[in-house]
Amino acid sequence: MITEKQARFRENYLQQVSPWYHGLVHIGVMYGAGIAAIAWCVSQLTDPTWEWLLIIPIAIAGNFVEWGMHMHIMHRLKDVFALRAIFDRHTRQHHQYFTDNDFTIHSVKEFRIVFFPWRVLIVLVVASALFGGLAALLLGPDAGYMFPITMIGHYMVYETFHFCCHVPENRFVRSIPLINTIRRHHSAHHNMGIMMHINMNLTLPIADWARGTSDLDRGLIGHLFNGYDTTHQKPALKKVIEKYRHATVESERVTLEGPVLEQDDLEALAQAGTVIPA
Repeated sequence: MITEKQARFRENYLQQVSPWYHGLVHIGVMYGAGIAAIAWCVSQLTDPTWEWLLIIPIAIAGNFVEWGMHMHIMHRLKDVFALRAIFDRHTRQHHQYFTDNDFTIHSVKEFRIVFFPWRVLIVLVVASALFGGLAALLLGPDAGYMFPITMIGHYMVYETFHFCCHVPENRFVRSIPLINTIRRHHSAHHNMGIMMHINMNLTLPIADWARGTSDLDRGLIGHLFNGYDTTHQKPALKKVIEKYRHATVESERVTLEGPVLEQDDLEALAQAGTVIPA
């Protein structure tokens, strides 16, 4: 159940959203531009064969970049203009708006707190063009195009999966493999006690599994197809998760910068192998 603190933050946040903002325009431009960019790159391919295999290492690398950005930029304040803005939008806003007590949206206006602004896609397109250009010089044009195809596609999947994490409960998100896994994975991440250290992936929890920052104790295949199952949740984390669901603890120990963890909380995180220094 939503706490008074969270409800108050949501009310204040929505009052500050520009009346010109429209969620459908936001995602329409993002998906339209992203899909168009991928389609254009595919149309430029000449005779790809082995080049398609490059999608696998690019996607896996992207999964670890996704983890690193979430852990070290979105949840660790870096006092540099653009990086500070990312931390502000994510830790100080997104994680105050959504907790594991209530992590769902109820209006199109709330798309603003779920989806990244358009400039993220622009930065990604530029970055993928640079990597693609280098690959084209070394391996040929078709290899080069695999970078924007995969990187922009990864971003589209990221935004789609994240949206599925924050919509109200329904048969689709509950039943579709991978989506149901990441929905549970991400809802646990929104617990105020573990949000700075646990469950940083938002596509597939590969890097979380590899780096030991998942709340689950099971193998990779089990992670990928875990669904809503909490049977394998690390015992050391359960007490912390339950503690920070209470309104009193949230009010007393959670700031805009994140939770002020007590020694027993830190010991539980360390026991679970998931304390990442700030």
